Amino acid sequence: MKRTMQDEYRDKLVTAQEAVRVVKSGDWVEYGFGVCGANELDRALADRKSELRNINIRCDIGAWPHYTNEADPSGEHFYWNSWHFGGLDRKYYHDGLLSYIPMKFHELPKMTKEDCKPTNVFMIMVSPMDRHGYFSFGAGAPSSWAAIETADYVILEINNNMPRVLGGNQESIHISQVDFIVEGDNPPLPTLPAAEPTEVEKKIASHIIDNLYDGCCIQLGIGGIPNAIGAMVADSDLRDLGVHTEMYVDAYLKMSMAGKISGARKRIDRYKQVFSFAFGSRELYDFIDDNPGVIAYSVNYTNNPIIVSQLHDFVSINACIEVDLFGQVCAESVGTRQVSGTGGQLDFVEGAYKSKRGQSFICMTSTFQGKEGIVSRIKPVLTPGAIVTDPRTAVHKIVTEYGIANMKGKSTWERAEALIEIAHPEFRDSLVREAESMKIWRPRSKKDTP
Repeated sequence: MKRTMQDEYRDKLVTAQEAVRVVKSGDWVEYGFGVCGANELDRALADRKSELRNINIRCDIGAWPHYTNEADPSGEHFYWNSWHFGGLDRKYYHDGLLSYIPMKFHELPKMTKEDCKPTNVFMIMVSPMDRHGYFSFGAGAPSSWAAIETADYVILEINNNMPRVLGGNQESIHISQVDFIVEGDNPPLPTLPAAEPTEVEKKIASHIIDNLYDGCCIQLGIGGIPNAIGAMVADSDLRDLGVHTEMYVDAYLKMSMAGKISGARKRIDRYKQVFSFAFGSRELYDFIDDNPGVIAYSVNYTNNPIIVSQLHDFVSINACIEVDLFGQVCAESVGTRQVSGTGGQLDFVEGAYKSKRGQSFICMTSTFQGKEGIVSRIKPVLTPGAIVTDPRTAVHKIVTEYGIANMKGKSTWERAEALIEIAHPEFRDSLVREAESMKIWRPRSKKDTP
């Protein structure tokens, strides 16, 4: 009698405890991206603490509880390594149980296959199997296949709440390509509450909205400014916008519901909203579920500057922590303390500028509240130890509530002048003095010209 896919499914169906028996001391274990990370499998792995040593776990935004970290405060049995920090990753980094792996996001699949320690076991949370035998990676498809192609074992954790997302490429896996299947308890997916923009963030968003026009193809990062832009676009007269992004957030949902996104003017993936992973509300996950207009790709496609550059009128909008007067951008650390990661920011900074009529915006409030008072985000030089996420040679436009500074084609004194003009007024004079001492200020600069 011919065996069916259902027969193969039953043969590969095991408990979480049985599945993690393939992990042995010294292994490198890779988890799926973000909300596709291992949950019950990580909990089962934590239960094997006494049997295992030196297990290295790789993740990218560990959105689910880190049971293995909690079970092993010494880090002798389980140690995590993250391509990009989420909130839980930051906690365990502070506790000395997790390290950051530097990367440019579009290079992640290549690094996984060619440069990393080989993946011994790959674990990922997926949607239930469809009638063709495929499991969808749902809200996280950036580099799963790169890990699968190098792994000794592939284990799926089924969650009925995972959306079935169409592709694209490398957005799903077939039953024949799987070693073990675990049916989980179907917990709700982690959500990312949409940050309510402040009045200052709305002002920053308004500067960017003034530079948008019909047919722009938009990439948004995370935070209050993207949410403000989504709301403003939804209320605007803009139309026929396109979407090509790494991260699909609730701002896109707002724009979609308002009828602002059609993708009709995109040169590639026309009429499709393209993304690599989603992180947001329950409503967002419902929207991307089985939606032919929203498709997932691996990150070496979505973030590849060569691909991005082929999309005319591309607009990239991201945030940062601080900028220095040379135009160097730090978006991932506070001094030496890692708080997020490079992610795809540099990918889109470079790709957007190469797009015909493309624009890349790096956004920040001009100040923040420090322990001893208001601190300027525009500094003479970056905080000692701060990581340069975007080199000065790549940065295009920097935005605060006071306006937009275009860095391209400017000498060092012109850059300093443009940045000081969008700094908080309270800090402009001191920034001028610092610029003078660094020999990047001209006495006859625009600021001093009658």
